[in-house]
Amino acid sequence: MRPAAPATIALEGVTRTYGHGADEVPALRGVDLTIAPGEFVSVEGPSGCGKTTLLNLLGLLDAPTTGVLRWGGRPVGDRSDRERTRLRLEGVGFIFQRFYLLPTLTARENVELPMRALGVGRAERARRASGLLGEVGLTRRERAYPHQLSGGEEQRVAVARALANAPGLLLADEPTGELDSGNTQAILDLLVRVRAARSATLVLVTHNPEVAARARRHLGMLDGKIVRDARDA
Repeated sequence: MRPAAPATIALEGVTRTYGHGADEVPALRGVDLTIAPGEFVSVEGPSGCGKTTLLNLLGLLDAPTTGVLRWGGRPVGDRSDRERTRLRLEGVGFIFQRFYLLPTLTARENVELPMRALGVGRAERARRASGLLGEVGLTRRERAYPHQLSGGEEQRVAVARALANAPGLLLADEPTGELDSGNTQAILDLLVRVRAARSATLVLVTHNPEVAARARRHLGMLDGKIVRDARDA
């Protein structure tokens, strides 16, 4: 399956507020941000500063309270719910800190899940999933269940699952937070390699400066705002 071409993503004056009245909590406060196709961006900041909210907006899991989110120049708010769902399934791959593999499914079956959501046939799902598990170094583990895998192996399965529909955008929320130093470097090497091979955009949230250093562009967040935006020379 050919990878989707990554699109320019832009946030214009975006806010995101949760709750109402006295319980209102502002998570993002007037964020302006443009991410070009193929960029590798890290997002750092203390807990509660809005990093995960930003990632959820970029991945179309959430919507701005005010402001505009654009994909490829077109406001996402102009698309129907069905279009947004399709765009998320085809265009975005998610990698989480806690893996979120279904315990009753094998590694291969977990990787197949995003393809099932798009209606890909059984034989094609199995073929693609086996290929992706081979790409992340788990050819011999595709029939293993999550409880039979190490943490590093579980995250490799999660990376393969994120690649299932060949997305142009990869979003990683603390992808090494549950891993030891050896597996951290292995997963980072894997993400760097698959991003480059697909010319994909990668946005990675992390508390770890060594992890963030692998990116080419570095965003710092505080109190719902982007307070630093630096690019490596």
